[in-house]
Amino acid sequence: MSELTALAITHALPEIDPVFLHSPQFSLDALNSELGFTLTLKVETLNPIRSFKGRGTSLLVSRAEAGTKLVCASAGNFGQGMAYAGRNRGLPVTVFAAEGANTFKIERMRALGAEVIVTGEDFDAAKTAAKSYARAENCRFVEDSADIETVLGAGSIGVELTNLPEKLDAVLIPVGNGALINGIGTYLKAKSPATRVIGVVAAGAPAMKLSWEAKQSVATEQATTIADGIGVREPVDVAVQQSLEVVDEMVAVSDDAILAAMRLAQLQAGLVVEPAGAAGLAAAQMYQKRFEGQRAATILCGSNLTAGQLESWL
Repeated sequence: MSELTALAITHALPEIDPVFLHSPQFSLDALNSELGFTLTLKVETLNPIRSFKGRGTSLLVSRAEAGTKLVCASAGNFGQGMAYAGRNRGLPVTVFAAEGANTFKIERMRALGAEVIVTGEDFDAAKTAAKSYARAENCRFVEDSADIETVLGAGSIGVELTNLPEKLDAVLIPVGNGALINGIGTYLKAKSPATRVIGVVAAGAPAMKLSWEAKQSVATEQATTIADGIGVREPVDVAVQQSLEVVDEMVAVSDDAILAAMRLAQLQAGLVVEPAGAAGLAAAQMYQKRFEGQRAATILCGSNLTAGQLESWL
């Protein structure tokens, strides 16, 4: 992915829907005291789809040819981004989602105008079905973290993080398919190379961590985690290779740690965050002694929960 550069990310900024840009980034005294270091929260939930995915999808759809039929697979947030951008541009979007996908996310994708086809036991099975459908129907298959626009869009978060008044020692970034960490990591390595880029996977879905460690794609038999947004078992090859260039470390967090982080975000920041969105905060809690006296940041990257999940988890 040679076109993935800090300059390309900067050039993409004017093409990203402004509603997704300049999200809040702040630290909280009470949270910092509890952690023992300064943690900036980058809040990517205050937009029409409640996640960071709109940055990359709005860029991708803005560059798509008129009349293009778009097909993708999604656990829900990427599909919402595609649906939102497709509706704004007048392009049809079909999203494949797994049979156990978050029902609230499915409802939102449909409300935004996407056709949603529910099939497959998990996200990766749904993606396989989406690829077959796109070939059969002569549509463009869009793959999060493989299509360059999804990574460039995510990289715009890195631009905003470098605007903080003081340099960051580390950034803790949830890792699913890899667009978020590869985009932010690319920009930080160019503009703030001393900042450590740390990926966070769910312990029950470690494929990207295993792949980064092995320096090649490593699939797992299953992905079992409450963090559906990062529940990947078959990595995207190009995303794995890019991560080798921009990621300094990968760590895993348990579902219990993620739940604790979700509750911490609600208690200390008044924010509802879905499990995938809280993975970085979970790592900040788990490894807080490593960051004592430092400045770090994490991205709260999504907040789409069903009513039942809200009641049960929060």
